[in-house]
Amino acid sequence: MEMKYSEIIKENKKLEQTDKHSYKIAILSNIMVHQSKEICEYTLRKNGINAEVILGDYDNIVQDSLKYQKVNAVLIFWELWNFIDGLQYKIELLSDEEFSAIINKTKQEVDMVFNNLSKVSLVVVNRFSSIVFNHLSLKENRLNILVAELNQYLELKKNIKLIDIDKVIASLSIGRSIDLRYYYSSKTLYSIDFYKKYFEYIKPVFLSANGKTKKALIFDCDNTLWKGILGEDGFDKIKMYEEVQYLAVQLAKRGVIIGLCSKNNLQDVDEVLEKHPDMILRDEHIVIKKINWEDKASNLKAIAKELNIGLDSLVFIDDSNFEVNLIKEKFPMLNVFQVPKKEYEYAMMMRTISNLFYNSKETKEDLEKVKMYKAQVARTEVEQSIGNIEEYLKSLELQITIYVDDLKLVPRISQMTQKTNQFNLTTKRYTETDIKNFINSSKHIVIAIGVNDKFGDNGVVGLVIIEYNDDFGIIDTLLMSCRILGRNIEYKFMDTIIDILKEKNISKIEAQYVRTLKNEQVVDLYDRYGFEIVERNDKNIKYQQHIKEYKKRDLNYIGVRSGSEN
Repeated sequence: MEMKYSEIIKENKKLEQTDKHSYKIAILSNIMVHQSKEICEYTLRKNGINAEVILGDYDNIVQDSLKYQKVNAVLIFWELWNFIDGLQYKIELLSDEEFSAIINKTKQEVDMVFNNLSKVSLVVVNRFSSIVFNHLSLKENRLNILVAELNQYLELKKNIKLIDIDKVIASLSIGRSIDLRYYYSSKTLYSIDFYKKYFEYIKPVFLSANGKTKKALIFDCDNTLWKGILGEDGFDKIKMYEEVQYLAVQLAKRGVIIGLCSKNNLQDVDEVLEKHPDMILRDEHIVIKKINWEDKASNLKAIAKELNIGLDSLVFIDDSNFEVNLIKEKFPMLNVFQVPKKEYEYAMMMRTISNLFYNSKETKEDLEKVKMYKAQVARTEVEQSIGNIEEYLKSLELQITIYVDDLKLVPRISQMTQKTNQFNLTTKRYTETDIKNFINSSKHIVIAIGVNDKFGDNGVVGLVIIEYNDDFGIIDTLLMSCRILGRNIEYKFMDTIIDILKEKNISKIEAQYVRTLKNEQVVDLYDRYGFEIVERNDKNIKYQQHIKEYKKRDLNYIGVRSGSEN
């Protein structure tokens, strides 16, 4: 049963965390959007983002874009209907000069707004739409022309996220999305139902910006990947959920980890993956499998541990009401979906699930992720067979590649700051523009690290950003992907960072660990590096290190090369 607006307000208040840092979102608009605040906050807070929404002044977008330059994100509702009062019925009677003037004025305002907001980390804007007052028109008209030209102009703007608002309206219906009574009386165009649907639709954009994108999609098999029970119906009688499997393969090719967690015989499932003529999802797309008769909660926990990701990074699909409720109760942080009773609804549910893996910009590392995680599984198998950790590490033929101020890596570097949570000492989020500014600055150095071994290339998996002045430096950001931990890479990386600082005649650096809910595993990293604690409290620890006193580890089995050699 859907929540009433009054219930959302009540629950939103319960979720507010006044003692924690808030994620500030300014909503700018030229219509009344006052109901958006509570619904936006509630949608994000129940997904772990302590959102605080600030509503701009009515019809004051340009001026508000100057006012809200320090927030974490800006969301813009820019509606045609208020360009001039009554545009929807006046536009066809305007002279060509008047029509052109509206277009030119709007373009100028678009330029001013996005120039003013250029330093805001996330700017989300709805595409211009004419569907509300234009959906009954058969004839091409000026509203169509206006929307096409202005949206084409929006496409030219960089570092903004465009939202196709027509999709939200279409999924709900115009009748449920719009309440013309309130539009004509108070310029309140959108309904409460619309805002519920809208913020659920754009939620993945904010999850991604806060490092909360889901990473792995885990399927049950029977009545989930195929219709039927393999152990009872047999190989020849099961029927594939073809569309669902195609969508799963698409996700795998985008870098989403696909796994299986099923109570079944492993050899039977492997036979289906390898030999069934109708199977779309094959072993090559699947990173990890827990096919056994153990309880699924334990298997999902093992999957997260082996992949070195949090349980809250998993999404699980199962047909069993018992299993779904068990996992929800055991792991409330894990997204669990039940296969719909109506078969025709399943593929649409998969499309909704796909949005949880939203990635603003896919990098080379994303596209190679399935291969990388499969290689990690192979490493684990070798490690278990060798037993001795030092011999295992030497057998890997490890090599790191160091990239210094490399503009080609800006998308990947920005992505790492936005997605890495566990091995992240300060958890600062940076846009591509921020990273470019650091690289071009004479007061910063940006060092990225790539890792490869005999099993394959892990891609660019680590980063340090250092601010320096004369002979003194401060580590602003230090992070690494969890999938390459356990190989002493973090120590070799710091050894190399120290060498680079020596070349720049830096004699002392400061660093800090800032505690978050997810980075407890690196609470003592700088202690392990040998840095000296200068200040400690519940939320952070500050360190210093004199460069000449830093002691390297004996890690000669890890090779180092410069990215400029590639």
